Amino acid sequence: MSSFVIDGGKLLSGTITPQGAKNEALEVICASLLTDEEVRISNVPDILDVQHLIQLLRDMGVAVERHSRHDYTFCSRGINPDYLESREFVRECSALRGSVMLIGPLLGRFGKAVVAKPGGDKIGRRRLDTHFLGFSKLGARFAYKQDELFTISAEHLKGCYMLLDEASVTGTANIIMAAVLAEGTTTIYNAACEPYVQQLCRMLCAMGARIEGIGSNLLKIEGVDSLHGTSHRLLPDMIEIGSFVGLAAMAGDGITIKDVSLPDLGIIPEAFRRLGVTVTERGDDLYIPRHEHFAVESFIDGTIMTLSDAPWPGLTPDLLSILTVVATQAKGSVLIHQKMFESRLFFVDKLIDMGAQIILCDPHRAVVVGSDRGKLRPGRMTSPDIRAGIALLIAALAAEGTSTMANISQIDRGYEDIERRLNSLGAHIIRQE
Repeated sequence: MSSFVIDGGKLLSGTITPQGAKNEALEVICASLLTDEEVRISNVPDILDVQHLIQLLRDMGVAVERHSRHDYTFCSRGINPDYLESREFVRECSALRGSVMLIGPLLGRFGKAVVAKPGGDKIGRRRLDTHFLGFSKLGARFAYKQDELFTISAEHLKGCYMLLDEASVTGTANIIMAAVLAEGTTTIYNAACEPYVQQLCRMLCAMGARIEGIGSNLLKIEGVDSLHGTSHRLLPDMIEIGSFVGLAAMAGDGITIKDVSLPDLGIIPEAFRRLGVTVTERGDDLYIPRHEHFAVESFIDGTIMTLSDAPWPGLTPDLLSILTVVATQAKGSVLIHQKMFESRLFFVDKLIDMGAQIILCDPHRAVVVGSDRGKLRPGRMTSPDIRAGIALLIAALAAEGTSTMANISQIDRGYEDIERRLNSLGAHIIRQE
């Protein structure tokens, strides 16, 4: 198992460019299964979750050509149907949360999918009901078997109206991918409208799909007989951009984040501004100056600032861990309300060990009492999931002294070459195998 040794307390400066979006990559790579023609995808992040998904597609019989580290062509002409029902395929799916995105395209194109309960971060219950309810409304039958196997089949998918029980990003994407090849018109209300879902829809339209309402929570999909190939470029990863803003506020001496696609960041810059962080927009870049101090805003009526996750264009839950760390160094108090996952705030006990003043009210809420640049202590820690891992890494970089972090494969799942890129800003992080 790999670990990081972090020599903290150093001021970081310079320019950093975000990787391609992890969540978008998982969606659009799976969407390449909807055609037997070539689909070329660029700006693909070289991270563990994406690597594992690409290898899974290779094992399925997809021809994968790697043009460069971040540029791939996928051709699903030679998929092996027998492999899709093998124990090996199910075992590989169970190790990767992104494998859930295979169900929609496999169901839409082949009429059947056998998928294990997917793995991924251990951050609480992540139900798949929205996916299966949407598939069943399209005419699919599904069953839950022993060994946590899901079987979904449909002789004929037919479009319909559906009101999703929650605005699930992966659920919306999965249903869209099944519906584009269904007969008739599918209307999805309460659809997720995150930029990555919009990107998926745009790529599918470039492949010949007919989708109206992109960017809204009401999608209308007119099914087509087949899709063709296309080329597509991923957006920059908004979660990595937010992570770098948090890093710059905590340990920066002036950091520029390049090519962030500002229109697709939504409320993210404003969330950091509410903690008192100066985020300056320069064209399509963000600049975060050195912060000797920063203070949490309060609401107009004087009540304590609350940061909570919400469906897009609200604040993404993936950034609440980073915002929690940043709040420990602000002047003032803030309530962090993580609505979606009931285990994601448990990492704050590591921050408390480092000297942070945090009250964990319950699995969903924590009150952070900012120290106004009080010193964090270095320590030994373990990365529990991707986002908590990067948040703890930021805390360790801000703490004077040497910290160690185990289980950094969790960070590698979502952040490409993170120690090399941060070291280029002046950090001192050593990876130990």
